Amino acid sequence: MAKIAASIMCGNQLKLGQELEDLQIARIDWLHCDVMDGMFVNNLAMGPYVLEPIIQSGQFTTDVHLACIHPEKYIEMFAPIHPDYITFHVETTTDAAGLIRQIHQMGMKAGIALNPQTTVEMIFPYLSDVDLVLMMTVNPGFAGQKFDYSVLEKLKLLNEELKKQQLRPLIEVDGNIHSETVSLISQYGADLYVVGTSALFNSKQGSYRDKVEDLLTAVCKIKSKRKL
Repeated sequence: MAKIAASIMCGNQLKLGQELEDLQIARIDWLHCDVMDGMFVNNLAMGPYVLEPIIQSGQFTTDVHLACIHPEKYIEMFAPIHPDYITFHVETTTDAAGLIRQIHQMGMKAGIALNPQTTVEMIFPYLSDVDLVLMMTVNPGFAGQKFDYSVLEKLKLLNEELKKQQLRPLIEVDGNIHSETVSLISQYGADLYVVGTSALFNSKQGSYRDKVEDLLTAVCKIKSKRKL
């Protein structure tokens, strides 16, 4: 079943408590938590002190997305607050297998992420060990970038490889996710759609719940067509 994950970095940081209540009303139970170091990407977000009360509330499944170099340092930093998943970028390490073991040994599920320019084959050796694959459809760092349509072919190749290896980690997509791009992506078997400024945290009329239902309707329409 497809789910919408809210990118909490894109919410109103002065009203995070209210944002979380509104997300619950919208029946969102996954939070995507971006952590950026200003080096791997040219931006900074979000620290453990901000995420700790959110995670420890137990109201959401949390995926901490490390857009950082030296991910082993950040795994150590965030492990004490016990997110459900920690996801690192394959581009940031020469020892992805070691990072996956590190995350698992600390009692969390491991995700592996890749940027739009990175060949999907780069993560194939690790698919049997990870719990989640994060396909970036924009370069991480800032909301509002254009969707990279070349990622659709990578999603197709990823699903073919997973079928070949008889594996099924969760597939998460992140970057300019809205009703049009959701409809395209859903043809390739994604499980989690990360939404931020483009489709959720914006000034357009409509409640979060209405926006989430519109996105899930777009996914279901495509899945229904595939079955016919």
